[in-house]
Amino acid sequence: MTPSRRRLVGGLDLGGTKIQAVVLDGRRSVVAQARHPTPRKGGPDDILDALAATLAEACAEAGVETRELVGVGVGSPGVIDSRRGVVTGARNLPGKGAPIRMIAGLRKLSGVRAYLENDVTVGVMAEHALGAARGSNSLLGVWWGTGVGGGIVLNGKPWEGRGAAAELGHVVVKVGGARCTCGRRGCLEAYAGRGAMEIRARHLHRRGHKTELFKIMEKRGRERLQSGVWARALEQGDQMAIDLVDRAVEALGAGVASALNLLDVETVVIGGGLGTRLGDPYVERIREAIMPHLFADERPPAVRLVALGDLGGAMGAALLVPPSRPDRGSGAPRAPRRPARK
Repeated sequence: MTPSRRRLVGGLDLGGTKIQAVVLDGRRSVVAQARHPTPRKGGPDDILDALAATLAEACAEAGVETRELVGVGVGSPGVIDSRRGVVTGARNLPGKGAPIRMIAGLRKLSGVRAYLENDVTVGVMAEHALGAARGSNSLLGVWWGTGVGGGIVLNGKPWEGRGAAAELGHVVVKVGGARCTCGRRGCLEAYAGRGAMEIRARHLHRRGHKTELFKIMEKRGRERLQSGVWARALEQGDQMAIDLVDRAVEALGAGVASALNLLDVETVVIGGGLGTRLGDPYVERIREAIMPHLFADERPPAVRLVALGDLGGAMGAALLVPPSRPDRGSGAPRAPRRPARK
């Protein structure tokens, strides 16, 4: 085994629709990967089983057992207690937000030490260390997916405030506006989150508005309007899809600009399921939607698509594994993190 392969680490990105696993070598290069759908039914045990199975498949491709890894990092939605290794409040996962004992569960199933952090945080970490924001001193990550997640890097270090920073999806873009899945009104996520967009599409469809979205969904064997369904509908010129994505882009422009007016970062990176799938043309549209609301418009930040694609979250999770195994525990005590959904 070459020196770079002696220190293999795993990374798991747990999302509302998919689980992505990677194995990285000592040079932080991907040597194996696997992807499984997130369970639609069940509870915490089903999620842990699916995570362990996805990790095992990636390890098999790399030619190792899971227990041979130095460790595995996990990026998860929900409220993250890194010290206890527990996720709560992840309501886009089966179990309706029931506690998931992530670190203990993976140790039992896979025989490997695990490390836990918020899903968007690890994705932003990966883009800062290895991807589109490499070399930037300050960064705003915008994860446009099931929800709208955010991540902040200031002076080269992640900024989490008291545990609830970067909740970009809950920046208010319209006072008294659309009802958000969080229960409040006017949040960015109520207009741009894929979950909220699907709720709106179903409501319009029931009222007789024409769309191919649900036919495409059924043809692809899906139960939800995933990013690929939206992309295909846009390619076909579906008017409902066009209108709802236009609405999302406008809201993203206002919400991201508000964050930039406060933080004045060097770089904005657009990721998440929808952001990654729709790609550079829509990143450019978001940049254009930001400009009318930007105070310092004579020196706007760079606005870039993620460079690591769908693997970024899992790669960032793998970066949680420290250089050597600590004697005990999984890290210093930290305050629980509120959810920042993809």
